[in-house]
Amino acid sequence: MSKHSLPPAAKIYAVGGAVRDELLGAKAKGGDRDFVVVGATPEQMGDAGFKPVGGDFPVFIHPQSGEEYALARTERKSGRGYRGFVFHAGVDVSLQDDLKRRDLTINAMAKNENGELIDPHGGANDIKARLLRHTSPAFVEDPVRILRVARFAASLPEFSVAEETTNLMREMVNNGEASHLRAERVWRELARGLSAQKPSRMIDTLHSCGALKIILPEVAALKGVPERLDYHPEGETYKHTMMVLDTAAVRGCTGVECFAALLHDTGKAQTPPDILPSHHGHEARSATLARAICQRLKTPRAFADIAILAAAEHGNVHKCMEMRESTVIDLLARMDAFRRRERMESVLRVCEADFYYWQPRKDEPYPQSDFLRAATTAATNIDAEQTASKAAQAGADGKKISEAIRTARIKALRELRK
Repeated sequence: MSKHSLPPAAKIYAVGGAVRDELLGAKAKGGDRDFVVVGATPEQMGDAGFKPVGGDFPVFIHPQSGEEYALARTERKSGRGYRGFVFHAGVDVSLQDDLKRRDLTINAMAKNENGELIDPHGGANDIKARLLRHTSPAFVEDPVRILRVARFAASLPEFSVAEETTNLMREMVNNGEASHLRAERVWRELARGLSAQKPSRMIDTLHSCGALKIILPEVAALKGVPERLDYHPEGETYKHTMMVLDTAAVRGCTGVECFAALLHDTGKAQTPPDILPSHHGHEARSATLARAICQRLKTPRAFADIAILAAAEHGNVHKCMEMRESTVIDLLARMDAFRRRERMESVLRVCEADFYYWQPRKDEPYPQSDFLRAATTAATNIDAEQTASKAAQAGADGKKISEAIRTARIKALRELRK
């Protein structure tokens, strides 16, 4: 395996997700099989063939398996936020020292090379009790742990968050610690939570401790915003949004599409009071807010594009069956359906979740999706090159050539509707 072996005093333990998932009865996923090395120095790890990758603290990659091996470490709070820590990794740091700094008891277990469980904080019992509980009072020192608890609540929806842990999270919000969360870390945890089994639990957990007003104030603002009962029997925009979000997850939507579902109605919080509970024009307001959220969280382009597009167009997709052919073609063009059909498909899946969120509708058809798919096919089947060539021969400029192609697409859709 390596040029040299680790010293005899060094011990290797499986930690974290692999141990937790084994007790849960689930196979560890890639990246969750992590190891802690006790009793070795960085130099000894390098001599044994491990490749260093850690920045703030010593983490190494196994030369064959590619799995992470970190030296046991302690941490001491030295400032605000995620980076406000001083780490110590040395041969004097024990496994118990390392486990004590971890966030939740279910993540603070280890197994030695003989497969024996080491569980100083009762993680196995908390798994049996289906409880997410902090490991130690040091939990309050790292604001990222608020996000991690919320993310685990979404991944393990049958688990409840311990009341004392929620109280610590609320304390972190009240003392300003949560305000020091960096956009990159917020997005990393949020994206993982949105791809989890029940993503609304992440949002609800953040709301219960007050962190949602800091992380996603636009979503927090939906609490108490009334809806028209003939369209939304649940009567409130926040509740509607959580239902749509979970419906998107159940229907197999991607993380990109679940993020769009989360933001699709944010503009309803800015509806003028005199027109409530109607929300005329909320789509444009939602798109503006979605763009601002994506910029603030530094979301990847793919997430931002679909979130903004779904926010802006979901109302039009719902009404497309009533539109004139020219309006439908313009809608498809805004979704870039003629060149990148997958963008339209993502928006359609968000709109389907927005329709099917209410259980009594589960057996009702949503013909809008099939209609727009058929319209896209009909519009792309025209000979755009020949149409453009004829227009150019007649002396048309670029703008008129584009209009000729649009006219041909409208004609194709009109024929489809006959």
